[in-house]
Amino acid sequence: MTTPSLTIDVVSDVMCPWCYIGKRRLEAALEEVAGEIDVEIRWRPYQLDATLPKQGKDRQQYLEDKFGGAEGATQAYAAVRAAGADENIPFAFDKIPVSANTLDAHRLIRWASSLGLDAQDRMVEVLFKAYFEEGKNIGDDAVLAEAGEQVGLERPVVERLLAGDADRDTITAEIDQARQMGVTGVPCFIIDMQYALVGAQSGPALADAMRKVVLEKSKQQPDAAPDGSDMPN
Repeated sequence: MTTPSLTIDVVSDVMCPWCYIGKRRLEAALEEVAGEIDVEIRWRPYQLDATLPKQGKDRQQYLEDKFGGAEGATQAYAAVRAAGADENIPFAFDKIPVSANTLDAHRLIRWASSLGLDAQDRMVEVLFKAYFEEGKNIGDDAVLAEAGEQVGLERPVVERLLAGDADRDTITAEIDQARQMGVTGVPCFIIDMQYALVGAQSGPALADAMRKVVLEKSKQQPDAAPDGSDMPN
């Protein structure tokens, strides 16, 4: 008997702490369905704030502006810290110097996919760790080039690409497409282009959603199953 398969497009921004939490919960879900369902993960770009400059903005000031002062920023992140602790993510928000513009980070994630989806997933992981645990500016070209090296990209190639406009329009178009599809918050897990879960859902909830889609697919004619071909590769 053939193991059923499906794809999950994860619409995410690497400056979003809930997306990091969502990645951990997705990994738990994948462990739960291992051997039961073959799952292909594709990371899709989103920008929570495309207005940030290339050099970023002082993070403390950014958060105070966003949440109405230091107290508001602290309260807003209390739930994030608690959820992070549950997922063994050692968030080090105090180390983060700037809120970064993530367009170039998304370009890097796209380039990593040229080495395969596993490399793309590792790239996302490296960037989350760099930003949320090590306090690095993931909008900085040197930081991005170093991150790219960690997953097997050639540093001189990454540096050359970052210096130009390669894939900027493609990333922007993907983000626009996500918004047109109704994505207004991240993470958003789009399962086989027919079932979407918004927010850092629990591992069991994600696993149940996968099983639901597989069950629905089994009731369809083989040639009627969506293949996700309307999403960019």
